[in-house]
Amino acid sequence: MTTQQQWRPSDWRAHTAGQQPAYPDPAALAATEETLRALPPLVFAGEARQLKRALAGVAAGDAFVLQGGDCAESFAEFDANLIRDTFRVLLQMAAVLTWGGQLPVVKIGRMAGQFAKPRSSDTETQNDETLASYRGDSINGIDFTAAERAPQPERMLQAYHQSAATLNLLRAFAQGGFADLKKVHEWNRQFARTSPQGQRYEKLARHIDEAIGFMRAIGVDSATHRELRETDFYTSHEALLLPYEEALTRTDSTRGGWYDVSAHFLWVGDRTRDPDGAHVRFLSGIENPIGIKCGPSMSPDDLARLLDILDPARDPGRITLITRFGADNVAAKLPPLARAVRDSGHPVVWSSDPMHGNTTKAANGYKTRSFERIVAEIRAFFEVLQSEDMHPGGLHLEMTGKDVTECTGGAREVSEEMLADRYHTHCDPRLNANQALELAFLAADFLRHKRNAGGEVRAAN
Repeated sequence: MTTQQQWRPSDWRAHTAGQQPAYPDPAALAATEETLRALPPLVFAGEARQLKRALAGVAAGDAFVLQGGDCAESFAEFDANLIRDTFRVLLQMAAVLTWGGQLPVVKIGRMAGQFAKPRSSDTETQNDETLASYRGDSINGIDFTAAERAPQPERMLQAYHQSAATLNLLRAFAQGGFADLKKVHEWNRQFARTSPQGQRYEKLARHIDEAIGFMRAIGVDSATHRELRETDFYTSHEALLLPYEEALTRTDSTRGGWYDVSAHFLWVGDRTRDPDGAHVRFLSGIENPIGIKCGPSMSPDDLARLLDILDPARDPGRITLITRFGADNVAAKLPPLARAVRDSGHPVVWSSDPMHGNTTKAANGYKTRSFERIVAEIRAFFEVLQSEDMHPGGLHLEMTGKDVTECTGGAREVSEEMLADRYHTHCDPRLNANQALELAFLAADFLRHKRNAGGEVRAAN
């Protein structure tokens, strides 16, 4: 990694920075950055190191990582019940995946900081009027007016304070008994009983029930073991808005080294992963575990160069590769990257983002994703990595605890005609709670087959 003497948080400013807003008032931007620098950290360096140790276990094949949450958090939908419901679904998914893989599951939320989004165009046109594209609530507003679409640096302060409040609630849920395994399993049993394909999942739910019963019989329960009533939960977001990330980067007072204290885990997107660009330069100097989104345009040489820049010490847990190819591209695109990583000797975590590569536009104009295509990409991800003798180590999902209608398909079939019913996303379509849980049961079966002598990856019958 870049040494402290060679790197400073502001170094990115000497490099080309894509996907950055054009703030109309530089003085207001500078004042906001100065305010952010004086605010307390949102997370602590020790927590980031703890996450990196956990991810090192995933890289070694001894754990699995589940990363999920909103495509883009919003100021308007800031609600304790929404945070609770999304956290609950992630706990439910993790419990199912733990059983399927017989592995601990590292839980990371796309929460408490995911307020900025890359866009394919700097502008948007409606009814012959062209304005700046919506880039997330930390930058501008979603309403199509000149005032709302103008980048406003003060929004970064609101994003910070909302992130702090979200983190406070998440820590209370994680450590205050809400994560008790008995509660989580009962929620999953209710899902299995009420799902239209409940019989498909009932067998797995019964197995978990029997395991909990056995543990209780020998005196292992949440009253005697905190691990069964509490959980470690981490936060993450794309390190996109560089003035915000720089202002929240601090030197660890206990061990030294630079940490971005806006989140435990940061990732660089498929649009901003230029090895010579500002985002890669920024991430090269922080000690947090980081992710690299790998889309269809990434070549083995591109990946090898990024790994050498971002992880020169080959530090286990440092790098998570988040693949996002689209279901039809996995078989062709993933094997060359997997072989490049093997040749490089970097101990990476492999995680599948089956959402972004499977985005389409419905006949009624809504952007959507097909549940069946999402499952197909995950299945192909498992198949390819198993064939390369590598560990398919995680899932990275855009999902919510709300009963939205944004992705089509699933056991409780969402049709294209139903998309308008509860299409609440500010950016990309998300799995609803039932679709996310169904996906966890299917992925758990993939893990179970992998565990059972590397059998064929298939969904439960």
